[in-house]
Amino acid sequence: MALDAFPAEWARALVIAAHPDDIEYGIAMAVARWTGEGKHVVYSLVTSGEAGIDGMTPDQAGPRREEEEREGAREVGVHEVEFLGHPDGTVVADLALRRDLAAAIRRHRPDVVITGNFRLTFGGPMINHADHRAVGIATADAARDAANRWVFTELIADEGLEPWSARWLAFGGSPEPTHYVDVSGEPFLAGVRSLRAHARYLDALPDGEGQVSMVEQIAQHTGLRVGADRAVAFEVYDL
Repeated sequence: MALDAFPAEWARALVIAAHPDDIEYGIAMAVARWTGEGKHVVYSLVTSGEAGIDGMTPDQAGPRREEEEREGAREVGVHEVEFLGHPDGTVVADLALRRDLAAAIRRHRPDVVITGNFRLTFGGPMINHADHRAVGIATADAARDAANRWVFTELIADEGLEPWSARWLAFGGSPEPTHYVDVSGEPFLAGVRSLRAHARYLDALPDGEGQVSMVEQIAQHTGLRVGADRAVAFEVYDL
């Protein structure tokens, strides 16, 4: 199926992810393109990735991974990064997570909400992480919750967060993409730098440099599909 160009008529985006480094597996390249055009992008991380490094205890890994996420965000022009404090590895798409994500959407008032792949796989034999799936589904529900004043009414009463309706919801890394962003040139390079900013995390992987090569190859393959040097694909829905 041919991919359409990602909607361009917007000013603010909220990117929601389960872990530090999730955004950097492709989405960050598109973020670099958008911030370079003057759009405002905020990151909201559900966990601090504290269970993600086998050789570090969670109390050591969490702060380190938060700092690497902030550094990676700066590489692509993002200067607002928040962490919601849910436990890494055991994220559940329950009402508590939906409430926190609806609050984030109301707080940042984005035109576009972006998150990762919610499906069982990425289109191949590897099973998608449970946290990724939970966050993807919860974000889809929270985008609607954020617009309904009669859902999570305490967000208005206790936090003064009035309802907010985003225009689009987009999933990066989906095996069923519908749209693309041309990230040729500096956005691609900035996105690679943002992934490399997760140095301690990548160093703990058996194929850390291979992860960087994989992201580069996916961007090149997607670019060939849409007639660009490099591109990132998304599954996009109207809200």
